[in-house]
Amino acid sequence: MIRIYSDPSGLVLAQDAQVRAPGIPLTLDDLFLAADPVALADKAWVSGHPATLPAAPGAPIGRQEVWAAGVTYLRSRTARMEEAKDAGGGTFYDKVYQAARPELFFKGTPHRVAAPGTPVRIRGDSQWNVPEPELTLALNRDGRLFGYTVGNDMSSRDIEGENPLYLPQAKVYDRSTALGPCLLVTNELLPPTTTIAIVINRAGTAVFSGSTPISQIKRSFTELAGYLFRDNSFPHGAYLLTGTGIVPPEAFTLRAGDEIRITIEPIGTLVNTVA
Repeated sequence: MIRIYSDPSGLVLAQDAQVRAPGIPLTLDDLFLAADPVALADKAWVSGHPATLPAAPGAPIGRQEVWAAGVTYLRSRTARMEEAKDAGGGTFYDKVYQAARPELFFKGTPHRVAAPGTPVRIRGDSQWNVPEPELTLALNRDGRLFGYTVGNDMSSRDIEGENPLYLPQAKVYDRSTALGPCLLVTNELLPPTTTIAIVINRAGTAVFSGSTPISQIKRSFTELAGYLFRDNSFPHGAYLLTGTGIVPPEAFTLRAGDEIRITIEPIGTLVNTVA
């Protein structure tokens, strides 16, 4: 497993306690375009030279689109049914959870993605906003899974709950996504015990925390990637958020200044404040 960090001066690679600069020309786009991204990362590592981790890594994204899967956890199904009950859409999400075809939706382009340590945003026309901590798949242009990062799928629950057709407005806006702190490149599937954990701090005090193992995801990563690439092309590859199993209570909403910390080991912790 090689962790790849984005830095203004170029990529930085880390493995265990060692840190190296690539020994060959390498960009994030090169990895997503490669037939074997893991082999390319290994080559860059073996030929590399000592370096230091960036103090403020950028989001690990080049020209990739960001997509997301919804209602992949039972907890997400329940929360979406609750938020949509007044609009008569409660059973709609149960049908999505049970259906053969997963829910997939566009989340953002690179300029909408917040880097670690930079602010994510809540919509000015929404009163109920939450982060959604998600394991995120890195898929090369052929749809091959070659790595993972931590994702935050910011969501306006009141807008989506008003009408499921408002999903794009609830999900897609400037800085509605955060990715980081790095891209973990590996051919290995993460073990089912891998845990997604979130802590939201407000004025230095934790106001919400939760965790879930990825074993609670209903659909396999291969299935989700297969549907995303079905009759669709991604010349520069794509990131796919795999859904959330951690949902704050109905009374909770984010506020400006909140700090969101999402941890998935062995990737690391993605930290963003709320603008």
